[in-house]
This record gives sequence, structure tokens and C-alpha cells, in this order.
Amino acid sequence: MFQIALIGDYSPEITAHRAIPLALERAAAELGRSVSWHWVLTRDLHDPPRDLAGCAGLWVTPGSPYENTPGVLAAIRWARETHRPLLGTCGGFQHALIEFARNVLGLTAADHAETNPHGGELVVTRLTCSLVERTQQLHFLPGSRVQAAYGADSAEEGYRCNYGPAPAYRAAFERAGLRFTAFDEDGAIRAAELPADVHPFFVGTLFQPERAALAGRTPPLARAFVAVVAKE
Repeated sequence: MFQIALIGDYSPEITAHRAIPLALERAAAELGRSVSWHWVLTRDLHDPPRDLAGCAGLWVTPGSPYENTPGVLAAIRWARETHRPLLGTCGGFQHALIEFARNVLGLTAADHAETNPHGGELVVTRLTCSLVERTQQLHFLPGSRVQAAYGADSAEEGYRCNYGPAPAYRAAFERAGLRFTAFDEDGAIRAAELPADVHPFFVGTLFQPERAALAGRTPPLARAFVAVVAKE
């Protein structure tokens, strides 16, 4: 039985929090694998090697600002450095960018405009247009893990967010090895990943693919994530 930690401040009022367990359940059933999951509240994250011991993968869930942002960032770093499969959606993706900026790019002041609007290195900034309860057509980078998961060059997905990657830092992220792999019709970044030869599964999306489970569909990225977790 493979254990997945769902990192976030669980609330039944958050659509994504209701969807994620269903997404994992559907993915595990389709793959015929024994996978279980449990919520890890951010307030309980103090020492990831101890607090997440036994977890084969992490899903950093929507719902930011988190109660314990340092704990979330530490968990993301632990997953990245120990090669635990990680999927971050919406706020999870945003905080994966912050962690990478601080600990790989060396931007120690990297931060989120929602929680620190006057920060020195805002790698996550307010979107020009809100994406709360909106859908977009997305285009995937050829050869990316996201494209492989969907088995298509494009797809339509939904959001609930007002913040996203700051375009000014794109080149710095790419030089450091992060690949941006999904874009909207205007070319704005909507997903990122580390290459398979660097990390078994480190994927973040601004959109919320988990919502498909509430409509009775298995999210392709949830299936891809579970497949890697169960193989590891």
C-alpha cells in the first residue's frame, strides 16, 4: 500500500479538497494499484522527514494562503531533494515556484504577492485577469510529462485563482532547469515540471485538474502521478 500525503488546510468548503480524494480513488482503480492518502495539515508540518515519513508521494493542494507557509515550503523542498513524486495544483504550484526560487535560484527573498505584496522578489504575482471559476484552453509543450499524461497537445481546464508566475522570472527558472509546459492562448504559463532525468515526478499546475473527478472523469495528471508513486 502506497501512502500519499495531501498537504493543505483541509476544508470541505474548498471544491478542490473534495475533488482530490475522488481523483486519487479513480486513478488507483484504473491502474489497479493499492494507494491510500491522508491529509497533513500545514500546522503539523515542522520536520518533513519525520512528519512525512512513510509517504511515497505528496500532493500540495489548493487553498492558500496556508496557515504554515514555511512548513509547506519545507515539505516541497524535501520532496524535490529526496525525489518523492510531487504534484502541486493552484496554490501548491505557486509555492513550488517559491521553493525552487529560494533554494535553487538562490533568490532567498522570493515570495508571493498575496501574502507579502511588498516583497523584494515576487515570483508569484497577481494575474492581469482573475481566473476564479474560469476555464481556459491550454496548450502543452511537446515531449512534456503533462502532454504525455493527457495524450494530447491541448485540453480545457478550470481554475480558482488570482495569482500566477511572474513572467519576469521565466528565464531564470528555465536556466535553472525548470520547464514550463502548459500555456494559455496568450502564452501565459500554466504549468511547470522538472525533467524525468532530474526527478521522477515534480509537476505543478495553476489549473485544478482534480475537478474532473467531480464530473465523473479521471484527471490525467492524477493518473500519471499515482502511476509514478506506485512504481517508486
